Amino acid sequence: MTTDTVARSAGGAAVGALDVTRLDLRLRRRATLGYAVGLALYTLAVVAIYPSFKGDSSLDKLVQSDPTMMAAFGVTGSLTSPVGWLNANIFNNFLPVVAVIVAIGYGAWCVAGQDEAGALAPVAALPLTRRSLVAQKGVALAAQLLPTMALTLCCVLLGRFFQLDVGVGELVTATCSIWLLGLGFGLLALVVGVRTGSRGLAIGVSSAVAAAAYLISSFASTISWIRPARFGSPFYWAVGADPLGGGLGAGDLAALVGLPLVLLAAAVVAMRQADLH
Repeated sequence: MTTDTVARSAGGAAVGALDVTRLDLRLRRRATLGYAVGLALYTLAVVAIYPSFKGDSSLDKLVQSDPTMMAAFGVTGSLTSPVGWLNANIFNNFLPVVAVIVAIGYGAWCVAGQDEAGALAPVAALPLTRRSLVAQKGVALAAQLLPTMALTLCCVLLGRFFQLDVGVGELVTATCSIWLLGLGFGLLALVVGVRTGSRGLAIGVSSAVAAAAYLISSFASTISWIRPARFGSPFYWAVGADPLGGGLGAGDLAALVGLPLVLLAAAVVAMRQADLH
């Protein structure tokens, strides 16, 4: 199924509410499944080996000996507690990084990448508004992140069989916060891609912003001059307050929800002015 398929199938009739979303999800299904299964297998491994490290006090001594270096990898607090183990190995690093990679990849491709390939103009010529087009791209972005989030959450729940017990509510909250984090960076890539018409530039700019946000969030707890900047980091909103251990603050939640909404509106404005090929 290609973009031309949607154009031909429309036949001048109204386009279905989510035809563009379904098309993009189908085109990206292999990548989506690959990331989801890969991270699920990694999570299972992390969960399964926890009993072997649960009583290893040397891990906590390692964190205490060089907290700044450990912070670079998202490791803070106790590594031997269930929450500390999951944060250090999944929720403070691997899961948010994978979510951001998946989201930026799609955000840069869904408009700029398709436009560069000459595949977007036939879709944009269909009887649907550009606002609707952007909205459907946003839905596709959100949906692509769900398999990775859901499989990871289910694998962590299996930790109950490996002495790795965490609150279900906190686990859902932490997973949702990372989903919103990825959504925000994916929409940033979409906006940059629409504005510049360049998939490469969209990936580069969004990745640079994401890397800076990650470092600010990670080092905020150990480097004093970075600490004031933490409130401007989406990574800090998502994981900095340890949602897995204590929930998500109202301010962080508002920021995580508000950023994608603002970027989606910016994408709509940019798309109205875009010259598609």
